Amino acid sequence: MGELGRTEPARRTMSGPLARLIPVVSVLALMWAIEIIDAVPSVNLDQYGVRPRSSEGLIGVVTMPFLHGDFGHLMANSGAFLVLGSLIALTTQRFWLAMVSIAVIGGLGTWLIAQPHSIHIGASGVVYGFAAFLVTWGIRTRKILDILVAVGVIVVYGGLVIGVLPGQPGISWQGHLCGAIAGVLVAWWAAGRRRAPATYGQGPTRPFA
Repeated sequence: MGELGRTEPARRTMSGPLARLIPVVSVLALMWAIEIIDAVPSVNLDQYGVRPRSSEGLIGVVTMPFLHGDFGHLMANSGAFLVLGSLIALTTQRFWLAMVSIAVIGGLGTWLIAQPHSIHIGASGVVYGFAAFLVTWGIRTRKILDILVAVGVIVVYGGLVIGVLPGQPGISWQGHLCGAIAGVLVAWWAAGRRRAPATYGQGPTRPFA
């Protein structure tokens, strides 16, 4: 009984960080499963991407991050999604907030501003959102670990900025831009709530003379 009592807290400590990564890996696995299904002849899931200013294309706000043109496209997004998503899950513990909010806000933004008669697919908008989220989170919280993570993201993924510039054939710069904007907005709001001081039981305050 004594031995079990000493080892049990260690097990909980070890399982905590690993448990936070489960959602990240699960979402990525779902992307791969969908792409495998889409590779079956006569199956065309890419048609359900974002179609700007089309009522039918609104479904793409939800499906866009899970659809890719081919396995090469998916592989190009998978590494950054896994790294940045894991950093969000481990350091901010806001993975689901970031994932859902960036996908929805970024998808709606793409639906509003992208050129008509186009289809926008891929998780790159979410990847841009993740990068922007981590940088904004570090600026907002001003904690050493968060700042170090933000600097690391800028150093490693700073080249992503090019992807928000228009004029690149076959690249949804609108999706990248809207995803990045969504990441900034969500991180700024979420980090601000985290920093808000508790005021339980306090009455109105009076400014000092």
